[in-house]
Amino acid sequence: MQLHPRYFGRNLCDHLVTNLMKDVEGTCSMGFVVAITGIESVGKGLIRDGTGFVTFPVKYQCIVFRPFKGEILEAVVTLVNKLWDPVLLPDDMEFQSGDVPNYTTSDGSVKIQKDSEVRLKIIGTRVDATEIVWPLHSKLAYLLFVART
Repeated sequence: MQLHPRYFGRNLCDHLVTNLMKDVEGTCSMGFVVAITGIESVGKGLIRDGTGFVTFPVKYQCIVFRPFKGEILEAVVTLVNKLWDPVLLPDDMEFQSGDVPNYTTSDGSVKIQKDSEVRLKIIGTRVDATEIVWPLHSKLAYLLFVART
């Protein structure tokens, strides 16, 4: 954790924690860092040549969100459009455009639209520099749909 010299003083630890939370929470590496829950230790700072910044080694505990392949998650639908991959949807679901776009089964018993609660199965993960992408498979978890409108 790097800190500018203007933050040195009696509130040094507070500034370290604030900067750590700002820099780490919401980032992705081995999972999505939801929140920092505690600081275990702060090591001795090393002055960086030419800048005056000091780098402090910080050990911390955090809550990480990292679903695994095969895990089933509950989710709320935020966007419905025709670009959803039909391979991942149950065979009898069709896109319905209109005021409230949705996917509906042929018999009308299940409707997925914005704000619907669904259960999805993770079929894999991919970690990029700034995000984690989890391809979802709802066809295998079809019986787990929670259709509330």
